Amino acid sequence: MKSGLNFLVAARQCEIGELEQLARTSELVSGIGRLIHALQKERGISNVFLGSNGTRFDDMRLQQAAECAEIELQVRAHFDALDTDSSQVRNGARLFSRIAFVLHALDSLPELRRRIGAQELVPEESTIAFSRLISGLLVVVFEAADSATDPEISRALVALFNFMQGKEFTGQERALGSAAFASGKTDNVHQQQWLHLIESQERCFQVFSEFADTAALHAWNNSQTGESLAELERLRRTGAMTRAGGKLDANLSQAWFDCCTRRIDAMKNVEEVLAGKLRELCERKIAQARTELRDQQVILEELSRQASSASPDASTHYGPQLERSVLGMVQEQARRLQDMSDELETVRAALNERKIVERAKGLLMATRKLSEEDAYKMLRQTAMSQNRKLVHVAESVLAMSDYL
Repeated sequence: MKSGLNFLVAARQCEIGELEQLARTSELVSGIGRLIHALQKERGISNVFLGSNGTRFDDMRLQQAAECAEIELQVRAHFDALDTDSSQVRNGARLFSRIAFVLHALDSLPELRRRIGAQELVPEESTIAFSRLISGLLVVVFEAADSATDPEISRALVALFNFMQGKEFTGQERALGSAAFASGKTDNVHQQQWLHLIESQERCFQVFSEFADTAALHAWNNSQTGESLAELERLRRTGAMTRAGGKLDANLSQAWFDCCTRRIDAMKNVEEVLAGKLRELCERKIAQARTELRDQQVILEELSRQASSASPDASTHYGPQLERSVLGMVQEQARRLQDMSDELETVRAALNERKIVERAKGLLMATRKLSEEDAYKMLRQTAMSQNRKLVHVAESVLAMSDYL
């Protein structure tokens, strides 16, 4: 008959399996971060190319496409290495469906690049296509964060996801501004999109700051130099706040692209700090769990030895010291799991809030025929006017889905 210690050992083995799966997922997330960074740069270069009617950045565009293709192969290899047995992966159905979408979008990249090279698209269409792919990659990261069962790893993934999302909004701003400056003009719609992207960045970096560790926050603060921020704000005022329909200096497209690229490259360094911390955390957790498993197995072997050497009619008694060790491990495991559950619930709240807001935005977009930007603006303005949290307004919208 199996003892409580047998099940304690089995629980530890399951925990190690989950941590090893998280370690593989963390490697995937790191690869996705590199691919997103490369695609963001290709998107910005493509917008300058299209905005200038093909007169600028053509060679750079081809070089960047080749770099993206190389990184894409690495990400596909990470996808292939995943255990596709959904019963062994938390949120497996959602995670794998997101990956299927991403693979379909990656398969469409060569045609997108051909159309850009032939100037069959306008910058807005190119931006939408790249952004849809990047959004799909970010959703894979989100599902990875939502699947984490260890609170420390979950916090690290939440910080990384929100930082990557903020960096993506920064990349979208670079692409939008590149097209505006390269074309030499702007309008009210583009300016509203510009301001929305600035606000979205700030929101993501605020959540990142709540979950990031000291090293990541230090790296983030060091990347925000006064000189680079001053140049960024000056160019933002020129592009986003010029009178609608006014002329922009097309020569500023290079200055804008270079300024944003320096900022995004600095963000990539912070992202690598976050990814490194995540890998280190997974390795430490796995090593710790394996050490504790070995200790439990030693005690289990001792119990088995004593049981096999005892006479058949002897009462089962393993000695007070051994019994205290087993009882202590059971109690420690129970306390640890309860603490992990409580902390994980707190971390998951940030992910759940995002899900609720995204669902409410989608509902408003479908029923009111709004853009994503306008749907979010409606939720935010309602929250401000009613002095309520954004997530509470989103919940109210979802509760009225039948009426909408």
